[in-house]
Amino acid sequence: MQIRKLPKEKFPEALLEIPQPPEELWIIGDLPKDKLIYLCVVGSRKFTSYGRESCEKIIAGLRGYPIAIVSGFALGIDTIAHKKAMQTGLKTIVFPGSGLSDEAMYPKTNVRLMREVVESGGCLISEFEPDFKATQWSFPMRNRLMAGISKAVLIIEAEEKSGTLITARLATEYNRDVLVVPGSVFSSNSKGTNKLIRQGATPVTCAEDVLEALGFEKPKDKEKQATLFSDLSPEEKKVVLLLREAMPRDDLIRAMEMPTPNANAILSIMEIKELIKEEMGEIRLA
Repeated sequence: MQIRKLPKEKFPEALLEIPQPPEELWIIGDLPKDKLIYLCVVGSRKFTSYGRESCEKIIAGLRGYPIAIVSGFALGIDTIAHKKAMQTGLKTIVFPGSGLSDEAMYPKTNVRLMREVVESGGCLISEFEPDFKATQWSFPMRNRLMAGISKAVLIIEAEEKSGTLITARLATEYNRDVLVVPGSVFSSNSKGTNKLIRQGATPVTCAEDVLEALGFEKPKDKEKQATLFSDLSPEEKKVVLLLREAMPRDDLIRAMEMPTPNANAILSIMEIKELIKEEMGEIRLA
């Protein structure tokens, strides 16, 4: 994997606008040539199944939009975000807390993922010399680059005292939007995120909320329904009519008034056709 020093004239403009811009940048791969909106996704290393599902569902819902996912390569939500972005067909930008050489790369378990990122058209960027090994202070330093390059920062899970909250604070200082997935009041992993919401961060529960925050226009309900209706079977039309509001799968199957295996088969086909999707335990129109 070739490590190159990025000429200053090729630095991302957004990184030159932050209070402490980087002096040097090293890169593996190439910055996306398309004009993409950068979304930073960060969260807990000790994620829960709720955190994983939230991260994957939201990123999957960004498919087809000119968005690149930025994260920090840490174990946990960061790694999940990078992997899901690639599965979804989105570019992903990695800011590790170390240099970019195989020997220095942190965490070591992500060396293979590093190659996958580059092969998928993404890149890894660091302001540290290639052989620099991660230290306690290098992670907050790279957090400012992650927040600085992005239009918004999405926080999935964070404990009350968490490095993730440093990224959120920096995003606020840089006038970036802070988006937060609300969590259970009983989960220690949600104490930090719920606190951010109390402090004024924007709560998001689905990809549509994120797209709206990033400035994409949501199709009007009537236009969306007309498009959906254009080529549907009678059973599929019934599902669309029932889903004027999201509902749990069991409730929807009862409302469909047909044998459960038949109803599940229709819902599976509609999911494959990307007419509907299941998020946070409820089915809604895609």
